[in-house]
Amino acid sequence: MKKRPLVYVIINYNDAKTTEKLLNNIKDYKSISKIIVVDNHSSDDSYQVLKKWEQDHIKVIQTEKNKGFSHGLNIGCQEAIALYPTCDIILSNADITIYSDENLKELQKASSKKDIGVLGPVVCQGKEISRGWKVPTPKQSIFMNLPILGRKFEKKYTTYPEEHYKDDLSYVDAVSGCFFLIKSEVMKEIGDFDEQVFLYYEENILARKLQKTSYKMAIYNKVVILHDHSVSVDKNMSYINKFKTLKASQYYFEEKYNHATKMQLRFLKWFGKLTLGTIYIRVFLKGGLKK
Repeated sequence: MKKRPLVYVIINYNDAKTTEKLLNNIKDYKSISKIIVVDNHSSDDSYQVLKKWEQDHIKVIQTEKNKGFSHGLNIGCQEAIALYPTCDIILSNADITIYSDENLKELQKASSKKDIGVLGPVVCQGKEISRGWKVPTPKQSIFMNLPILGRKFEKKYTTYPEEHYKDDLSYVDAVSGCFFLIKSEVMKEIGDFDEQVFLYYEENILARKLQKTSYKMAIYNKVVILHDHSVSVDKNMSYINKFKTLKASQYYFEEKYNHATKMQLRFLKWFGKLTLGTIYIRVFLKGGLKK
């Protein structure tokens, strides 16, 4: 059986240094047929810096405008499928470390299972481990957005029990968007990533889209990667703006994909505003303490 091409897509925004670190990490990996760097219309000199990396197996392209993370993913997937109509595509943040070429080979081999459309590794984020999650219902999301108590409900409603990961392969609702493999056939069936969300909730939207197909999502527990969590986002967005962007994406997801009622959406907005108020207070107090 002929090996499917593996295309590695990296999304960059104003963070050429981090992207270069990843390129140095993976540029010599034999498992990768093509590396595509999508510069999401950086406002700094990232595109010019990364363009110097171009060679036979590395291509650097720039979007016409920064329309969000999903737009960058779409541009990368379109480019990959134009090169290889049938292929496996890895979509990756820049702040990722792959421990060995064997990791990618194992991941691609595991993804060859017919029913798997999207496959993620175990993601190590500092002291946290991400192995996929359950997508909550609108009612569960309301409880998860309660100030102070929300984190307890989030763990209850989205976390799988430890025994769920005892086998090499574990089926999950959603995988981390920082790094995952998706088959070109899946992209053709579900269409583009939804560009109405600028950042956040791409994973849950993808989960709901995939549930309408015969494909499933899974975590391959034998491969671990390192994610320097939010390093790129933190450089480019304030904490308050990140929260506002997160909530805008959540409301959109709940309304369009999770079929939340008007009352449920109102509760989500109320709790979101309440939490935002507490954030403003914390920021103000920190500023006061600095003075």
